[in-house]
Amino acid sequence: MQAHRQQVRPSNELGDYLRSRRNAITPEDAGIPVWGTRRVPGLRREELAHISGISVNYYTRLEQGQSANASDAIIEALARALNLDEAERVHLYELARPTPAKRRRTARTETPNAGALALLAAMPTVPALLLGRRNDVLAWNPLGHALLAGHLPFGAPDEPASRPNQLRLLFLDAHTRELHRDWADEAALAVASLRYVAGQYPDDRLLAELIGDLSLHSADFARLWAKHDVRLCSSGTKRLRHPQIGDLDLHYEALHLPDSNGQRLLTHTATPGSAAADALQLLQR
Repeated sequence: MQAHRQQVRPSNELGDYLRSRRNAITPEDAGIPVWGTRRVPGLRREELAHISGISVNYYTRLEQGQSANASDAIIEALARALNLDEAERVHLYELARPTPAKRRRTARTETPNAGALALLAAMPTVPALLLGRRNDVLAWNPLGHALLAGHLPFGAPDEPASRPNQLRLLFLDAHTRELHRDWADEAALAVASLRYVAGQYPDDRLLAELIGDLSLHSADFARLWAKHDVRLCSSGTKRLRHPQIGDLDLHYEALHLPDSNGQRLLTHTATPGSAAADALQLLQR
């Protein structure tokens, strides 16, 4: 497992990310004239260095992992040249200038936030889960369990060593895969969000083991992880096909808890008076 983890989490994460982003930018997008046949899918190193206003030698060292702690000006110049959005820009900062305090965080089993557990209990009509930063399900209320994982024991999150993990379920559990009508979009968003978290916690051993295990057992995950896409999924719509209540569209919100080291409440709501709202009422126990 150790050897495989080194393969899927190479030491030069910054270089891998920069290469993936410049490969995604066409010369036309960057305003660079093109003559003849090109051997690279996106921008060459010297082209990205030129439009970023930095030397080719320095950019090469940066991409090869030979230069640490790039200045704000250089990181911002690269972010602009690569057309990064806010989440991608934050991720670039995390990789280019990792915070020493974050590197000292040790991997440990997460304890559910007590206030979040109280909120779950107080929302019987809203399907909700408490997720840890590695996407472990730390708790769920009865309706959240019935909506997303009724095939699992309700008390499964109470066992830290074998808790359900949202990513494992999405990629390795047939029931969860069939639950999502837009599974490919859901999977891509989940992996891009995990990539963002991995940049914030580069030395989290349990997170690295999760990524390695999913890469080993899911070709879909390995393919998406290799793309280096980064996104934040804080709200949106989930299009589900539930085995008991059929198709329904639900709005979700990921509510990040302050001072909880990445824990968040994931809530699902239906438009009042909609068919989805009626379906959720049928699902309540």
